[in-house]
Amino acid sequence: MLVTLIVTRGATMAEVGEQTRPRLGRRRDHSRDAEIQEAALDVLAEIGYEGMTIDMVAARARAGKGTVYRRWASKSELVLDAIACMKNTDVDLASPPDTGTLRGDLIAMVKSPTVKESERKIKVMAGVFSMIARDAEFAEAARLALVEPRARANRIIFRRAIERGEIPADSDVEQLITIGAALMHYRVLMLRKPADRDFAISMIDSVILPAARVRAPDEVIADTVRHTE
Repeated sequence: MLVTLIVTRGATMAEVGEQTRPRLGRRRDHSRDAEIQEAALDVLAEIGYEGMTIDMVAARARAGKGTVYRRWASKSELVLDAIACMKNTDVDLASPPDTGTLRGDLIAMVKSPTVKESERKIKVMAGVFSMIARDAEFAEAARLALVEPRARANRIIFRRAIERGEIPADSDVEQLITIGAALMHYRVLMLRKPADRDFAISMIDSVILPAARVRAPDEVIADTVRHTE
């Protein structure tokens, strides 16, 4: 191999080495990453992946388009990162409430910020359905960020109920934790109604507890009927 070194007249080899040494680029500033990710999630929830553009995200985050592209090379990379970094609610999903009863535990999981965040997650998931259907990486990222944290907490709650003898040992925990999510998705996406706390509690009393073969107290049933009339 022939290597040609062109040396500027009067320059020493050390100087040439300094001139030809690769220069490090500016250190990436990550201080705006969270803002841009949140903006991406907002656009996803409102418009969906197909209609979403980097320009929309940049405008929502009040950032330059170049600022976004310096961090993420493509829309898909940004969306995957934003979904993976979604914040959880004020409920500690790693250690869900332990009130001593299944109903108490499930209701303790229903707080106003939690319900609002759940509704947002449903809309974000709806926004990426097209990618979930055709991209396994997207599907797994969405499952881990949007579904699994709450599903894991609910598994703990239902397994406690089994250990207490409150529900049968042969209860299908995976089926039980799917019921609430399915009803919430239907309400938000198909009926275009908010996932509010009253609905969540009535769902626990009238659907989830009976499915788990737990009978709610008569006064609770009467209150649930009043809420749904």
